[in-house]
Amino acid sequence: MLIGLVAAVAVLGGGGWATQQAVTVAQGPAGQKLWIALGAMAAVGLVVGLVVAGRVSPLATFLPSMALLAWTVVYALDMNRALSFVPDEPSMHQIVREAGAGARLLLTSGVLALLGVALFVPVLMPSRWQRRQDDYDGEDYEESPQEKSYY
Repeated sequence: MLIGLVAAVAVLGGGGWATQQAVTVAQGPAGQKLWIALGAMAAVGLVVGLVVAGRVSPLATFLPSMALLAWTVVYALDMNRALSFVPDEPSMHQIVREAGAGARLLLTSGVLALLGVALFVPVLMPSRWQRRQDDYDGEDYEESPQEKSYY
């Protein structure tokens, strides 16, 4: 479950911040900020890729996928309510506001829906719900007659 929370924060926070930085840099001269934004996007992509492709609990992809898809459904049903979840208060830290603005862009462009579906697909794989072969080794152990106690 913790891996799913990290993936959700990476997509919403890191992806949102990187998107906002890339959009801001696109309006002016490219420089170090663009490379930092692209590096952050690559890191978010790495986290999402490891969660999707790795042999971890199905909850690791289910939790962020449901958060992203639920926010997209709320956006489709009531745009103002969905956009009210974006942190944009002046009292918030600058980085949080930038991440919120980027998450707003990802939401309105449909990228969060795309990522939500991509994160949900591994949940449908039956191999994700099976235990690994390593977990079966302990069940084949039988007690020897000397180890049995008859109390």
